[in-house]
Amino acid sequence: MLDKLKVFTGRAHPQLANDICKELGIPLGKSEIMKFTNDNSFVRIHESVREADVYVIQPSCQPVNDGLVELLIMIDALKRASVNRLTVVAPYFPYGRSDKKDQPRISITARLVADLLEVAGANRVVSVDLHSPQIQGFFTIPVDHLTAVTLLANYFKEKNIPDLVVVAPDVGRAKMAREYAKILQAPIAIIDKRRIGNLEQVAVDNVIGDVAGKPCLLVDDEISSGESLVSAANTLSRFQASRIYAAVTHPILSGMAPQRVESSPINELIVTDSVPIPPEKQNSKITVLSIAPVIAEAIRRIHTGDSVSILFEN
Repeated sequence: MLDKLKVFTGRAHPQLANDICKELGIPLGKSEIMKFTNDNSFVRIHESVREADVYVIQPSCQPVNDGLVELLIMIDALKRASVNRLTVVAPYFPYGRSDKKDQPRISITARLVADLLEVAGANRVVSVDLHSPQIQGFFTIPVDHLTAVTLLANYFKEKNIPDLVVVAPDVGRAKMAREYAKILQAPIAIIDKRRIGNLEQVAVDNVIGDVAGKPCLLVDDEISSGESLVSAANTLSRFQASRIYAAVTHPILSGMAPQRVESSPINELIVTDSVPIPPEKQNSKITVLSIAPVIAEAIRRIHTGDSVSILFEN
């Protein structure tokens, strides 16, 4: 059934692509990617892909723009090699946070990226825990929106932490918190951030829900600078939470984020390997779970025409 299935990768996260191929039991597709001295990217596919069902693994990570252009060139090279169907697998979607026009004269860059992928020749897109689910509506091609919630929640389910409370760091993550709470059969709380007047730098945090003396699990789709997550942890500490855990899908960990986490009240931060985490960004508080089995099973089901949503219903 997998004889026409091929998986290729850009240079953003080859380890994830290799892990996905191991789960699928197929070799990683052979390709050559390089840059000329004039900084132009070059891609060549080193095997036949005619009439194949091809998946290109390329999450968005630094350098973001190089990775995006590399992905577009790979799509074009594969389409010109007569693939049957081409699916972009972007676990962390490029410019996913630029999903709306909330300031004058700015770009809705996530929509631009969607247009670029379609024009380049993508027939389908797979992503994991989009920052905003409405990004799916930016496409006219099918989008499979996977989630790492089950993977991360089951980690804590196995820990069997008594009286655990799932906490949304803001109102926008309340739906995600409910998904965790359903799996863990736990109550939820929400951190309410209130600003005073027009002083944008001054905020008062409050917690809606009972967290005093209880272990808390903060949940979010990504951690970038770490300021928001650590601020939420500080609030829970102030409201006398007994222990503080955090579960985040995408560990961007930019700048001083690892140091902020290490010096924060967070006892353990659980993330996936949806983007690469170099050794210098890891510390004793960060635990990494592999997202490869989730993505591999989704690829298998797309290839065979089976339901993908059932993955998360079960």
